[in-house]
Amino acid sequence: MSGLFSVNKHCTIHTIPLADSKLICIDDFLADPDTLVAYAKTQPFTPYPGVRERKGYPGVRAKAPDDYSYNMTTFVEPLIKSTFDVPAHLDIRKSICAMSLLTIPGELLGPLQRTPHFDSSTPHHIAAVLYLCGPEHGGTAFYRHKATGLSRITESDVDNYLDRYYQEINQNKPSNAYFSDENQFFQIFHKVDAKFNRLVLYRGSHLHSAYINSNDSICDDPDTGRLTVNTFFDF
Repeated sequence: MSGLFSVNKHCTIHTIPLADSKLICIDDFLADPDTLVAYAKTQPFTPYPGVRERKGYPGVRAKAPDDYSYNMTTFVEPLIKSTFDVPAHLDIRKSICAMSLLTIPGELLGPLQRTPHFDSSTPHHIAAVLYLCGPEHGGTAFYRHKATGLSRITESDVDNYLDRYYQEINQNKPSNAYFSDENQFFQIFHKVDAKFNRLVLYRGSHLHSAYINSNDSICDDPDTGRLTVNTFFDF
């Protein structure tokens, strides 16, 4: 694979059960992850769309290098198709790879940012998160909605779920903090810890949230903040 941001030939791939699906966890993903951190330090980060409206990712982003995007996509496409039962003939579509840093304190989040969410209800939407930070920055947690029993939101139940979800948050405003383990509506059932140079892939239909251990994660410095690279795939 080309360029500075090549995939480590000796990375370790784990497939982990996740409710009625699976999760892919790849440790030691890049051959030289420090090069990508150094690149991030040279880039101008700007707020994610929706930040002013207190929606979406609560932080800033910068475009990742094209070589990283190409190498990562080339490596994971066959893994995604085999693990998540994506038909071989479907072409891959990819979002921009965004280097991301959390910058919004929990008390300033909007209601939708304080609860677990899903990215898409389409059947072959896959999220990929590369951690360029350590376990002190938490990880990614996955949840079950208590009232419906759902942990994945598919096209057949999205309307019913959203009706119930909005009813709940309108009647009981979420706490002014990042979501952690449980409240009266959601309960955690799996957590992937952040680990430097760990890539995690999962269906975007899972209810999930960034799991934040400490206010130290609210930082715009790529050296010390919760630096990740976020990408979405669909087929």
